[in-house]
Amino acid sequence: MKHTLFPLIIFAAFLAGCGKDSSQQSQVNLKEDPSAAVAGIRWLLPERWTKQDERPMRVATYTIPAAEGDGEPGECAVFYFGGGQGGDIDMNIQRWGSQFEDAGAAEKSSSQVNGLNVTRVEIAGTYLAPGGPMMESQGRKENFRLLGAIVEGPEGTVFYKFTGPANTLNAAKGEFDAMVGSIKE
Repeated sequence: MKHTLFPLIIFAAFLAGCGKDSSQQSQVNLKEDPSAAVAGIRWLLPERWTKQDERPMRVATYTIPAAEGDGEPGECAVFYFGGGQGGDIDMNIQRWGSQFEDAGAAEKSSSQVNGLNVTRVEIAGTYLAPGGPMMESQGRKENFRLLGAIVEGPEGTVFYKFTGPANTLNAAKGEFDAMVGSIKE
C-alpha cells in the first residue's frame, strides 16, 4: 500500500500545479466603486488602488502604490469624452506613443471582454508627462511605461491609461488586467 500511495500523492501534487502560472496563483482582489461606471459599462477596482479626487476631463483617477525602488506611484486615468468623441483607436495609440521619447512601436492587441471590444496597449520609454490645460510636458521621466485599454462601450469609447515607473507597472500589471477583465455592461 505504501508503494502505491506515494506515487499517487506526487502525481496529485503535480496535477494541482499544472496550468497555473504565477499570475494565476496570486489572486487579485477587486472591490466595487459605485462611481466606476460610464458609457454603459462598469468595472471593479483593485483593492490596493486609491481613488483620487475628481479632475477635469476624467471619469476617475486612481493611484497605484510605488514598487520598491520606484520614487513615485503609478496613476490610472479613465477618460470618456461622449459618444462618437475622443478619436479612433489608432489615433489615440499614436497620441499616447507621442508622449514618450525613444518608445518604439506600441505593443497592441485586441480581444473581447464580456462581449465588449477591447484594445490593449503597452508603451515604454521616457515619459514626457503631459499635463495642464495645453497638455505641455511636466518633465521627462525615464524608464516609464504605459498600459492602456480602449473599450468600445455601448455609449462610446472609454480610455484607461495607466502610467508610472516600469517596476510599479510591472508589479501592478495583473491588477490592471483584472480590472479590464471585470468590465461589463
